[in-house]
Amino acid sequence: MAASALSATAAVAAVGKRLLLSRPATSTSLSFASRRLAAAGPLRTGLLGAAQRRAASSATAPPAAAATLAVGDRLPDATLSYFDAPDGELKTVTVRDLTAGKKVVLFAVPGAFTPTCTQKHLPGFVAKAGELRAKGIDTVACVSVNDAFVMRAWKDSLGVGDEVLLLSDGNGELTRAMGVELDLTDKPVGLGVRSRRYALLAEDGVVKVLNLEEGGAFTNSSAEDMLKAL
Repeated sequence: MAASALSATAAVAAVGKRLLLSRPATSTSLSFASRRLAAAGPLRTGLLGAAQRRAASSATAPPAAAATLAVGDRLPDATLSYFDAPDGELKTVTVRDLTAGKKVVLFAVPGAFTPTCTQKHLPGFVAKAGELRAKGIDTVACVSVNDAFVMRAWKDSLGVGDEVLLLSDGNGELTRAMGVELDLTDKPVGLGVRSRRYALLAEDGVVKVLNLEEGGAFTNSSAEDMLKAL
C-alpha cells in the first residue's frame, strides 16, 4: 500500500510539473504575439493614415485652372454630342473633326432656355447664318453646358433647322479646357458651373476672332458682331 501510495503521489507530482511547465510557455507565446501586434499596430496605422491623407489631399485639391483661350490658340479637343435631325440618333463629334480644314463660327451660351440665350443670342445666329456662310463660314455651331436632350428640346422649341448646329458640352469638357467656366452656384435657379458667353471664329482649329463676354453679359458676341469681324 505504501509503495502504491508513493507511486500515485509521484505520478500526480509529475503531472503537476508538466502542467506548471506548460503554462508559462503558453503565456509567453501569447504575450510575445501581443507585443508584436501592439508594436506593429501604430506603425501600420501610421502608414495607412499617410497614404489616406495623400489620397484625400489629391482628391480634394482643385484642378489647376486652364488658361483662358486667346486669339492665335488652337481650340482644345473635346467630344460634343447632338441629336442628328434626319434620323434622330444621338451622335458625337470632336472639336478637331468639326473644325479641321474649315472656317467655323462657334458661340457659347450659359444655358439653354435661359432668357437672353433664347430670345437674342441663338435666334440672332439663326437669322444671320446665311450671311455668315456667304462670307465663307462652313459651320455655325452653338455649344452649351447642357445635356443633348435639353439641347434638342431647345432647338425644337425655337424651330431651328440646319442653320445652327446645337452641341452639348454636358460635362463641361470643352468649357474647362478653354478656361471659360462661369460659376453660377450662388444663383437660386440652380445653374451650377456653366460657360461664359462668347463667339469665336476658328480656321482649321485656330482661333482667329474671339469675342468673350464677362460672365453672361451680351455685349459683343452677337451674330452682327461676328459679321463685322469677318
